[in-house]
Amino acid sequence: MQKHSVTVPAPVELDGGLEELRGDCARMVPHWAVPATAAPAPVPASLIHGVTVPSASARLVGGMSEYGG
Repeated sequence: MQKHSVTVPAPVELDGGLEELRGDCARMVPHWAVPATAAPAPVPASLIHGVTVPSASARLVGGMSEYGG
């Protein structure tokens, strides 16, 4: 019986790290479009119909202080 060897690729090296990423983002800023108008007003919950949220998800979001939990 023949033995087969498996070659595992080396981990990907990220050159530059966080500082390079921040520089890349800073150079991209001029290319990002800014909406000409403000975002639309939130829709009242009474007008939202047919949306089902699992109980576990509702409890998770309800427990977050940013969402009034």
